[in-house]
Amino acid sequence: MCGVIGAVAQRNVVPILLEGLRRLEYRGYDSAGLAVVNGGLRRLRSVGRVAGLADAARQAALHGEWGIAHTRWATHGGPSEANAHPHASHDRVAVVHNGIIENHSSLRGELQALGYEFRSETDTEVIAHLVHHYLTQNDDLAEATRLTVARLQGTYAILVLDRETPHRLLCARHGSPLLIGLGIEENFVASDVSALLPVTQRMIYLEDDDIADLGLLSITVTDRTGRPVQRPAVQSEMSAEMAELGPWRHFMQKEIHEQPRALTDTLQDALMGEHLQAGMFGPEAEDCLSRCQSVLLLACGTSYHAALVAGYWIEALAGLPCKVEIASEYRYRDSVANPQALVVTLSQSGETADTLAALRHAQMLGHDMTLCICNVPESSLVRASRMRFITRAGPEVGVASTKAFTTQLASLFLLTLLLARLHGRLSPERESQFMHDLRALPEAVRQVLELEPAVSEWAARFTSKQHALFLGRGVHYPIALEGALKLKEISYIHAEAYPAGELKHGPLALVDSEMPVVAIAPNDQLLEKLKSNLHEVDARGGELYVFTDADTHVVEGAAMHQIQLAAHAGWLSPILHTIPLQLLAYHAALQKGTDVDKPRNLAKSVTVE
Repeated sequence: MCGVIGAVAQRNVVPILLEGLRRLEYRGYDSAGLAVVNGGLRRLRSVGRVAGLADAARQAALHGEWGIAHTRWATHGGPSEANAHPHASHDRVAVVHNGIIENHSSLRGELQALGYEFRSETDTEVIAHLVHHYLTQNDDLAEATRLTVARLQGTYAILVLDRETPHRLLCARHGSPLLIGLGIEENFVASDVSALLPVTQRMIYLEDDDIADLGLLSITVTDRTGRPVQRPAVQSEMSAEMAELGPWRHFMQKEIHEQPRALTDTLQDALMGEHLQAGMFGPEAEDCLSRCQSVLLLACGTSYHAALVAGYWIEALAGLPCKVEIASEYRYRDSVANPQALVVTLSQSGETADTLAALRHAQMLGHDMTLCICNVPESSLVRASRMRFITRAGPEVGVASTKAFTTQLASLFLLTLLLARLHGRLSPERESQFMHDLRALPEAVRQVLELEPAVSEWAARFTSKQHALFLGRGVHYPIALEGALKLKEISYIHAEAYPAGELKHGPLALVDSEMPVVAIAPNDQLLEKLKSNLHEVDARGGELYVFTDADTHVVEGAAMHQIQLAAHAGWLSPILHTIPLQLLAYHAALQKGTDVDKPRNLAKSVTVE
């Protein structure tokens, strides 16, 4: 997972490249680099954050009218200046790359036999040498890039710069996202729309196996054989300001507090009428949702937890069998396909490699009723799906997902209600009540956010701990999973989640005074069962931190702490109970002094397997 950006202009592009890298840094931040042409190929690379590269660029007075840049999340070779991109060949060709070249070892051996010297451990360096090799044969950058791409196996979004080809960049993609930004007598390319918003909102989204040739006044897109293809220009809905930090200390804090707005925007159109309309999922949705006999949900990470919650909702409210699978596992096992199943994929970015591959695998098995829930309208997942629902969370920069998760849950609840109605399981009166509850959801989330000072006090007690246990029952068990994931992601406290009824089957052996136990205890039909589980922890000297509803009676004690939300929110309770767990993770990380938005070893958009 890396970020790439390039620019061709009649002005100094170094500030544009650096600002683009700053906005792409969530995709990788162990090293960064850029290359421009100014009386020769000038390349600058550094280990660490983009800010360090920017300081070095200022000191070097780096200047150039066309160039490429990269921020790295290591796959081949550790963080070092030698492994940082751009990689170069003979001080003529420079390349940046997002993805993995699977056949790099054989290509390296072939190129070494031709006399090429390798200076890095990366798979990317073979691309630079291949382009140079083909340039020596025909001196045509477009043809050299096409011949190079034909040799590559794996995933890639690559940008190619040639010192001898003024004001032109070549780029190509296969499995990794890449888009072109259209300017006035200047053009840009990047792996994410956020990197280009300061210079343009007009974009062309490249498809797999596209190769694009960017100049000052023209853009040519071809397939791998060199045949011209047409890709439409679109106006991005995002603005540069949406991805700015503003007065907040971290993007994660900002995004937690944006959830009332994000939910309002996501639900607004769906809740305008008296009844939910299937058309919100696309023109074919009513037919597909009516005909489907079961549901298969595919997702990774936080999105997988949202899918788990939806599994409870769909079976209970819509009466349809529902299976939830981790996308990265689904495609590698033998599964029994059901062409009458609705396949739902979830991804914040719409570029998650494992989820995209799982969708394609499902389609190969004969699943043609496909629906994606995604936060990026122009993403690969959206384009590959028959139906889609776009969440309106806005840009999510923090690596730990927050507002994308709750807007996914809200979207999945809309889907559940439509399935229930179309399959005769939802009366008009009950539908109206659910729509009322959804309209009230943003304000309910706003009220939960007011609990932040109390949650922050709890978080201070976690900073000295090495481990934590999260418990939930029923539809709140996936929320416990999400709470544990958030805590481990950004505070580096080892955290695990279990269904509370499983305590006696192993996890209870871990409980002592040094193992904080976080429990989600809403006032639902499993409350009394959960209370028994909490007493099991208390009896063994464990320290309990319990999030309850206002109408829940959980006795507090010296080692049993309680924070109350509002009255029980029924089927929407998982969304509300997510909020304090996000705040707990954020404040624990804040007080430990970790890098909240850019946790070690992680990146935001997982575009490689």
